[in-house]
Order: sequence, then structure tokens, then C-alpha cells
Amino acid sequence: MNKISKKKIEIVGIIAKRNIDHHQKPLKALVRYLKKKGAKVLLDTYAAPVLKETPHTRDQILKKADMAITMGGDGTILKASRHLSRKKVLILGVNFGNLGFLTDTRPEKLTECLDKIFDGQYHVDKRALLRATVYRGGKKIETFLALNDVVINQGAFARLIEMDLEVDGIKLVKFKSDGMIVSTPTGSTAHSLSAGGPIVHPSLQGLIITPICPSALSMRPIVIPDEKQLTVTIETRRREEATILGMTIDGQDMTMLKYGDKVRFRRSARNIYMIRTSRRYYRLLRSKLHWGD
Repeated sequence: MNKISKKKIEIVGIIAKRNIDHHQKPLKALVRYLKKKGAKVLLDTYAAPVLKETPHTRDQILKKADMAITMGGDGTILKASRHLSRKKVLILGVNFGNLGFLTDTRPEKLTECLDKIFDGQYHVDKRALLRATVYRGGKKIETFLALNDVVINQGAFARLIEMDLEVDGIKLVKFKSDGMIVSTPTGSTAHSLSAGGPIVHPSLQGLIITPICPSALSMRPIVIPDEKQLTVTIETRRREEATILGMTIDGQDMTMLKYGDKVRFRRSARNIYMIRTSRRYYRLLRSKLHWGD
């Protein structure tokens, strides 16, 4: 992993999942701990009402905090990543869910984890973000950031999507499939893996292109350098107005696509800096993917 110089932690933001009020005990214990350490605590709009304190938006927290603690699961980190500014805020994920590929600890081990962090016994992983920009009729429509992946797919109609791919303006391939996934190395163990894509270590620099059920068996996943720009042109023309053709960002946000739209993918200038207190990537793969069982 890329090594990042350690910093003094003075302002800590807490970004929580929607139902954090069901987990009041660990939230209150965390705030007490941080204040005892002399840190200023900023609570988001979900956590603040539980403690009857002033709420802060995620944008405000990620611009001001030295460290942000997400209390939820991988989805909470994915949501937070789209609010990142250019400031190098450290992200610590606390897993209240099941999978926890991105989180570093669980609530019952949070104090032990924070003791190590305030003692400087931690590592920082620099993770790439993917930028996807939609162009329609030559004009920029929308831009999105993704930590895991961007998926082009369709709704209820089981019809193939025809897409044309270019890398830095050079034609790569035109193909038909149920859809396509463009993921970061961090997202290689998410939707891309389910569609047959490779597992790529998060420290590597690349964009993973994974077709979803392509019509040609020769159409396989490919990894390209992330300094390249990938352009996807939608070649499918829909006659039915109700037919949905869309693009999903980290499985959470969605935008509609039309015939002739171009989506340009590149590595964002922004990164996410994730704290971990142990070197556990390969152990995580074994346990989460049940290798050897």
C-alpha cells in the first residue's frame, strides 16, 4: 500500500448509518472516548440527534476533520467517499453490518483500535476513486465519483446493450451484453467479482472493465492502466419509452442514459485515505470469500 505520513488527530468527524439511534451505546462511548483524548467531535445529521448536539453535513465534516469514523458498513464508507474534498482526511470504518470488506474494526473492538491510532500504531492505505462523466450531444451532463464501481445496465427488459469502447481515443471493442462494470481495484471484490472479474490488490493502479453476460464468449474482463481514459458510447437505440437504460454508482446513485451518450472514465485526482491497524488483506479474502472451505 502507498505509505502516507501520519498526522496529529485533533478534529474527528462521525458519519453514521441511518438507524444509528438503534446503536446508541457504542456511539455515546465513542464520543466520550474522543473527548477524553482532547479531540473536537463533529457529528453528522444521523448521529447528532442521538446526542442532542449540533449536526454537520458530510461535506462539512470531510473538509474540517483530520479523521472521520464511519459507523455502519461498507455502504456508509461508499456514501462518504462521494463527499470527499481534496483534503487528506483519514477514514476509519466501524462495521455494524455483515460483509465489511472496507471497514477495519467492529464496535466491540473500537476502543482497542483507537488506542493504537492515537499512539500512532496504524497504517494508511491510499485508495483510488473513479470519475465517470456523462456527455450528451457533446455537452457534459453529470459527473460522479465512485470508490467501488460504476455499472451500466438495464431495467426489466432482457435485451442486450450494444456499447463501443475506446481507450485514449483508440478503439478497443464493440460488443453486446447485459451491461458492463468499470471498477477500481478496491471494487474488484464487489459487483465485478460476481460477474467474473479478477481480484485486484487495492494498491495496484488500474481500471477493471468487466462485461455482464456478453453475447460473445471471447469478450473477457480486462484491466487497463488508470492513467488512461476509457470512453463508452451507448450504441443501443430504444423504441420503448419505458425501457430503462441507466448507470449506477457504487450501487447507490443512478442516472439515466440514452442512445448516443458517451461516458468517460478516468482515475479521479482525489483519493480516499483509509486507516487500518493490522495487515489483514489476505486474511480478509480468505474469510470473506471462504477460500479453502
